[in-house]
Amino acid sequence: MATLGARLVSVAPGAVALELPFDPRLTQQNGFLHAGVVAALADNACGYAALSLMPADADVLSVEFKVNLMKPAAGPLFRAEGRVVRAGRTLTVCTAEVRALDAGREDVVALMQATMMTISL
Repeated sequence: MATLGARLVSVAPGAVALELPFDPRLTQQNGFLHAGVVAALADNACGYAALSLMPADADVLSVEFKVNLMKPAAGPLFRAEGRVVRAGRTLTVCTAEVRALDAGREDVVALMQATMMTISL
């Protein structure tokens, strides 16, 4: 996330928010934030949300995810909010929304459904 320039904004049990400022180095050919970056942001939001409910000696690993790209990712700031839908001992199901924020306007640009796995360190 440091490479992309994302930062952790909030953490609560089972819920995490990340923000990413627009960076032209992370765009695709039409100037929108690249879908791979949007997916990485959502994946990390889900992963951290899952990790927030795991034991202190555990780590998290993405098992699978599906991303729906709702509209082109345009704006000066992007916010990914991940939350746990169901936490299990080994697998945790999460969801995330990625929004483009611009002058008080919020547009959902992507939705993610993900499964995270608890791994022992």
